[in-house]
Amino acid sequence: MPEDPRADRIILASVAPDESCCGSKAGPVNVRAKDRSWIVGSLSSSAGEIPRVATRLTWRDKLGHCKVRWNIGRMKYTIEPGLYAVGNPTSESPVFVSANFKMSFDRLRAGLDRLHGWIMVLDTRGINVWCAAGKGTFGTDEIIRRVATTKLDQVVSHRKLILPQLGAPGVRAHEVKKHCGFTVRYGPIRAQDIPAYLDNHLKATPDMRLVQFPLRHRLELVPADLLFWGKWALTASVALALLSGFGEGVYSFERVLFHGFWAAVSLFSGFLAGAVLTPVLLPWLPGRAFAVKGAFAGALFLLGLAIVWALTTGPVPSWTRLTATVGLTLALASFVGMNFTGSSTYTSLSGVKKEMKTAVPLQIAAAALGLGFWIAARWV
Repeated sequence: MPEDPRADRIILASVAPDESCCGSKAGPVNVRAKDRSWIVGSLSSSAGEIPRVATRLTWRDKLGHCKVRWNIGRMKYTIEPGLYAVGNPTSESPVFVSANFKMSFDRLRAGLDRLHGWIMVLDTRGINVWCAAGKGTFGTDEIIRRVATTKLDQVVSHRKLILPQLGAPGVRAHEVKKHCGFTVRYGPIRAQDIPAYLDNHLKATPDMRLVQFPLRHRLELVPADLLFWGKWALTASVALALLSGFGEGVYSFERVLFHGFWAAVSLFSGFLAGAVLTPVLLPWLPGRAFAVKGAFAGALFLLGLAIVWALTTGPVPSWTRLTATVGLTLALASFVGMNFTGSSTYTSLSGVKKEMKTAVPLQIAAAALGLGFWIAARWV
């Protein structure tokens, strides 16, 4: 691999647990992932042998990403925290840092193609950089500890750490400088911008600082929500359909096939509105709160159901059934849509807490209202 002068201008850092910068012993990196095809050798250093990683993602890497998107083995998709080499780094080469969630690590190493440097991986408990920063696992103490355990001061001659920008909420730069002597710098939002960032003398352009959340990225988050919430929504929908058979007189399968079917459809529509329609229409749905956006998405689904009902069934159902459908659908759509806020940088942690404090009681009230009218509809 030809020498690239840009690689000697930056150090990106990640985070690790709480332990002081001195006194810890470095150990060999124990890679957790079963597939080690991304390790392509090792590099000798004063701190021991350091694994060298590939910068081109293979079909196995991409398959792993796809499985994680569908929530398959999500919490086990990790690598061992430690120090890794990219290309042929020297003591003056950059130290790029990442979380030990393998998808975050993969995106970083792919962005370093044709560069030379080090990747310091922090123990974020398998959580990505942004979420780990909010949870505290990508933070000051972990950076200090990982600098010590990797003996980074013996591997590199500089004292610079450039963190991913989304890791900033969990890091106190002055504390890192005080305990380890490393200066914190923040790199661009996207790993693919690192080469341009290096060429620009470690200065990020406004575009490099801008968090983008296009439709493609929003759709990537849908499968995990479908699987996580889908089983509960499907179970509740089936239960609602079967319970619809109770009413005046004996248990009626006719009520199950008609009223039960529509009750299940309306409830599951609320789930789909929150899990699919909310992220798809996110920029255009009214309101700032995700709970409000989810409720509007549920209203759109209800409008669609009303049209289908009118075309296939005829008159509007009784006001009790209509109230029950509206209450249950909007409550579920609002709740599931609100949970999407954890996947977006649109809101802060304090904003999420404030929203939930107001929205959750209203969602419970709407669900209780809908359930109450649904029970009453059995005998009306």
